[in-house]
Amino acid sequence: MRQETKRLYLQDAYRVEFDARVVERGLREKKPALILDQTCFYPESGGQPYDQGWIDGERVIKVFDEGEKVIHVLEKDIEAEGIKGKIDWERRFDHMQQHSGQHILSQSFVELFGAKTLSFHLGESVSTLEIDLKKASDDEVERVERRANEIVFEDREVKLHFLSEDEIGRLPLRKPPPKKKRIRVVEISDFDYTACGGTHVGRTGEVGLVKILKWERIRDNVRFEFLCGNRALQDYSAKNRILRELSNRYTVHESEVLSSVEKLSSDLKSQKQRSRKLEQMIAQYEAQEIIKKAEGSIISQKFTDKTHEEVRNLALSIIHSGDFIVLLGLRGEERGHLILARSEGFDIDMRELIPLVSPLIKGKGGGNPSLVELVAEDKDKIDAALDKALTFIEKKIGVRLP
Repeated sequence: MRQETKRLYLQDAYRVEFDARVVERGLREKKPALILDQTCFYPESGGQPYDQGWIDGERVIKVFDEGEKVIHVLEKDIEAEGIKGKIDWERRFDHMQQHSGQHILSQSFVELFGAKTLSFHLGESVSTLEIDLKKASDDEVERVERRANEIVFEDREVKLHFLSEDEIGRLPLRKPPPKKKRIRVVEISDFDYTACGGTHVGRTGEVGLVKILKWERIRDNVRFEFLCGNRALQDYSAKNRILRELSNRYTVHESEVLSSVEKLSSDLKSQKQRSRKLEQMIAQYEAQEIIKKAEGSIISQKFTDKTHEEVRNLALSIIHSGDFIVLLGLRGEERGHLILARSEGFDIDMRELIPLVSPLIKGKGGGNPSLVELVAEDKDKIDAALDKALTFIEKKIGVRLP
C-alpha cells in the first residue's frame, strides 16, 4: 500500500518541532533524501517556497512533493529510523506573513475593482502578484493598500476549513479549487475565502503591514511587487536611513529632500550643458592647432590625458574643418579607444578598418562609413592599431606622408 506523508503544517502552521519515522531513503540531486511518515516541513508549492530546518541536527536544504509524499533533502545523511525535526521558524513565519498578506491584497483587488489574481510568487526578498488589470493609477494602488492594511489592523481571525467535494459550495470561494476532492480553505474572517495549502498566520494583525512597492504592465495585466511584516519594516528602515542621510547631507528637512534633489539635478543638467559647450570650443581650438601642424590630409595621433568624449569631439572638429582623415587613439587608465573618421570629401568606408585593427586591440564597437569607434580591451596595442590603420589609409588614397 502506498503511504502518504501526513502534513502537520496543514493543521498547525505554528508547530516548530515534531517526531517522525523514516519510511523511505534515497538520493535527490546527489544528496541524501528522506520520506517521513509525517512532517512539519512545507514543500514548495502554490507560489510559496519550501521550509528549511533540521532533522536530527542535519540541515534540511530542500523540500518538495513527489506525488503524495514529501521529500526532505539533507546536507548530510542520518542513520536513525526515528527522527526529530525542527523547522527554521524565522523563515516559516516570514512566509506566513507574506502569504497571508497576499490573500488580503488579492481580495482587496477583487473588492475594489473586481480584479482577479492570476499568479503569485513569494520570493526570497520580494513577492509579486499578477492582477487582471489593464492599468493601475497611484490613487487606485493607494486605495488597495489602504484597504489591505485596514484588514490587517482589524486583527481578524484566520480560520481553516476542511471541506469535502459536496461541501465546497457552502463557502464563497474567491477562486474555484483546481481539484474536486477534500480541500483546505483559508478564511480571513468575513473577508476572504480561498482554497490554499500554504502556511498562514492565525490573525491578520500578525501580517504587520502590507506595502506595495511598485507595479508594471505584463502580458496585458499588471504585476505588483509587495512586502509584508518584517520585510516591510526592514524596507522602511533602509529607506528611512537613506532619507535621513540625504536630509543631513543637504541640510534640509526630510520633506524638502525631493525638491532639493530636483533642484540639484536641474543645476547639474545646466552645468553639463555649459561644460559640453566649453569642451566643444576647446576641441575646435585644439583642432585648429593640430591642423596647422599637419603635413597632409591624414592625421594620426595618440592621447593619454583626455576622455573618450574629448577625443571624439576633437576628431569631429577636425573633419568638419576641412578634408581630413583622422586616426585618433586614447590609452586610458582602464581601457583604450580608437576614433577613426573622415571628411565627406573622401570616398572611403571607415568600417573597412574594423576587421584590420579589432583583432590587435581585442576591440568592440562599430560605426558608419564616416566614423568608427572602438573600445580596446588591450590598450597596449593602440599604437600598433594606429600604424596599421595609417598604412591601410595611405594605400587606399595613394598618399604617402613625408
